[in-house]
Formats: sequence, C-alpha cells, structure tokens
Amino acid sequence: IGSELCRQICKFGPKKIVLFERAESPLYEIELELKRNFSNICIVPVLGDIQSNIQLENTFKAHNPQTVFHAAAYKHVPMMEIQPWKAVENNILGTERLIKVVQQHGCDRFVFVSTDKAVRPTNVMGASKRVAEMLIQCQGSNPNNQTKFAVVRFGNVVGSVGSVVPLFKKQIEIGGPVTVTHPEVTRYFMTIPEACQLILQAGALCNEQVEIFILDMGKPIKIADLARDLIRLSGFEPDVEIKIEFIGLRPGEKLFEELITEGEGIVPTTHEKIMTLRGEKCSLKMLNGKIDELGQLAEEQNADKIRSEIKEMVADYQPYDHSRPMN
Repeated sequence: IGSELCRQICKFGPKKIVLFERAESPLYEIELELKRNFSNICIVPVLGDIQSNIQLENTFKAHNPQTVFHAAAYKHVPMMEIQPWKAVENNILGTERLIKVVQQHGCDRFVFVSTDKAVRPTNVMGASKRVAEMLIQCQGSNPNNQTKFAVVRFGNVVGSVGSVVPLFKKQIEIGGPVTVTHPEVTRYFMTIPEACQLILQAGALCNEQVEIFILDMGKPIKIADLARDLIRLSGFEPDVEIKIEFIGLRPGEKLFEELITEGEGIVPTTHEKIMTLRGEKCSLKMLNGKIDELGQLAEEQNADKIRSEIKEMVADYQPYDHSRPMN
C-alpha cells in the first residue's frame, strides 16, 4: 500500500516525497523505482521507525511535510495474537507518536490507512487498529489541533503483504493443497491501485477536523471460490488435480468482515465509491491514560492483560479464547 501510494502521489508532481520505512530492502527498491520514473521530484528515503520519537522528530524537522500518509502497521492476524505487545507498540504507540509530531509541526493533513478488521474486532490486530482510529477521532476535541485527520477503512487488498492470493499461487506452483480456513469464509477485495486511488481521494475530500471514510468494496467474495478460480486460471482442475484443504479458522479470525459498526451513520460524499461515517466522540484524557497502561503492559509482554486492557477501551472487541486448542 505504501509503495503504491508513493507511485500515485508522484504522478501529481509534488516538490518532494519522503519515504519513511524501516525495512531496508523495500525502501531501496521503491527509491530506485521512483527516481527512475520521476526524475524531476526530490525523492528522500528515510530508514526509520514510527516507534522512535527521535527519528520522527528529526525527519519532520528536516523536511516539514504538508501531508502525511500513515500505512505503517503490523497486519498478520495470527502473528499479532501470539505477540499482542507488538500490535500495541507498532499499531497503537507508533500511531500516537506520529499524531503528536504531525501536530507539533503543523502538518495540513494526516491520512490513516485502517481496516475492516477494526469493526467489531475479534483479534488483537483489528482491535489495535480500532484504538488507533479512536486516537485520531479524539483529535476532534483537541483545541490545539490544526491538522485535518482522515481515517480510511477498507478490506483486503489483492497482492498486498499478507494477501491470500500470493499464498494460493505458491501452493498451486508446488502442486497443492491450497489451504482455506473455512468453506463459508468471505472477504472484501480490492486491487492495490484502486485502493490507493481512493485513499488519495478520501484524503482530498477531508474538510472536517476528523473524518472516517469507508470505501465501497462491492460484494464479499467466498475464499473457497477464489481458490478454485485461481486453480483454474493456473490450468488445473480444482479438487481433482489440485486439492483444496480446509484447515479451520485461525485464532482471532472471523467468517466475515464488516466495514461499519453500531452508532456509525453512513453519509455519502461527492465520490460514488467513498462514504463517510459519523463516528462516536471519545475522551482524549481517558484514552491517553489507558494507552500509557498499554505501553507498560507491552514492555512486560503481558498478553492476557493487554487483551483485557484493550477490551476496556474497545467495547465491542471480543478477544479470542486462547484456552481453546489451535487447529
């Protein structure tokens, strides 16, 4: 998502684009690509981590960005169930630090890439993204805030890191089986370029202090049907030449995802594929106190207490029962 956002932003001819990324190889690759294709734009690679106040402060002081797109997050649901402190450190505390530095440097606009898994979350990853959303929503009641904040919530992106499609392709290449969690599991899907176009558009539409946008993802797709289609497109007969194996839902996974939750009213925008939500107000003071506690629990790597603390913050979070045997 981050790389494609950079490609599309460069098409609008910004004076400078700063690539803030902690993974060295992907940063190097996108830097070379953008410099090759957009030689008239100043491309600045920064090997940095949103968990570091010093790195954020130095980067903003050096480059003074007008608009910030925040797509840095841990996204793998089962991985975050095993190590929930990492979801806290990166998805929550990293977002909190980024919000503060954005406000301190008077950025015009901040666009946060969220997920449908933040709606009625059943896993730590989704719940951590919902807490990040709440942190942003609370900036509407911050009298010192001058930045416009946009949250963009959508489903799965085909071909992105963690997408099921590359996994299925690898499994087909080795002759199967193709593993699907459940016969009835469904997900929303969108291509990376389309998702990024709509993220940029939603950021441009943001006229309030804080707005939550949802993207029209169309109809959810059965993962089993997707697997069969990919097998056929690869020249094989599903369930005959390449088997499909159902392995059971993994910890924290749902059969289906949602894009809105109770209390959020959908309002259309001028763009047919983007809607905005009237979100609930929240207390920044209460949230900050809870986040301090979460930070301490993350340092201690106390998984059970992290889930309990997040449950107090996100009322509709239903933590996975880790006493159940895993498949």
